Amino acid sequence: MAVRRILLVALALLGTACQTVQTTQPGAIGVQRKQLMLVSAEQVERGAQEAYRQELDKARSRGALNADPKLHARVQRIAQRLIPHTAVFRPDAPQWNWEINVQTSEDVNAYCMPGGKIMVYTGLVEELEATDAELAAVIGHEIAHALREHSRERISRAYAEQLALSGLAIATGASDSIMSIASQVSAVTFTLPHSREQEAEADRIGLELMARAGFDPNAAITLWQKMARLGGGPPEFLSTHPSSASRIRDLQAAVPKVIDFYRESQ
Repeated sequence: MAVRRILLVALALLGTACQTVQTTQPGAIGVQRKQLMLVSAEQVERGAQEAYRQELDKARSRGALNADPKLHARVQRIAQRLIPHTAVFRPDAPQWNWEINVQTSEDVNAYCMPGGKIMVYTGLVEELEATDAELAAVIGHEIAHALREHSRERISRAYAEQLALSGLAIATGASDSIMSIASQVSAVTFTLPHSREQEAEADRIGLELMARAGFDPNAAITLWQKMARLGGGPPEFLSTHPSSASRIRDLQAAVPKVIDFYRESQ
């Protein structure tokens, strides 16, 4: 009976804690999906600040933080062109406390944690021989994850799964300490993949951001063609990520929606 009462309380709390939110405006690209959230944006942003600080400290201790001043300046310049256009999707975003850094690593990767905490790995630039426009495609894609609050959504889904499995997580108070949320932000950034739906949204919003900032959106296609040539990825039906081929087709279909922004910027 005690477990049943806890489950009933948990379900009641779940109903009151859930928020179906519209995190971004649709833009010309038309991303309109509403998202179910169980944790607050403030909690996740505080956790992201701590998680990002930890990553900076680790990179700094290895001499791997912004070791190439020219590359750091290049990445900053590209990101700073993109950031003002985030207002199309979120009026508050240009005023976020943005941080833009580069980490020496062979990983072909980049991320933007909640609140605008950007990191680009040198392996991404070196392995792909990325142009400025291709870097803009990557950074725009990662910024889009932050605009859409995909980390908050994934943490919320994890909480919901805990409840479904145990009936206890929310009833007993899922920890909202900064360190706990920081750990979860790190997990969703470095360990747990985005869903296909989230990846598609980030591709499309990132495409519009780069076009508005004056980068040829067709560079997003050449970027993923280069990614495909690196190889090593599983086929789409075995992965939560889109395959390179389907991703490229989706981007090709979306380019006409944003190409005029690029042309007008020239």
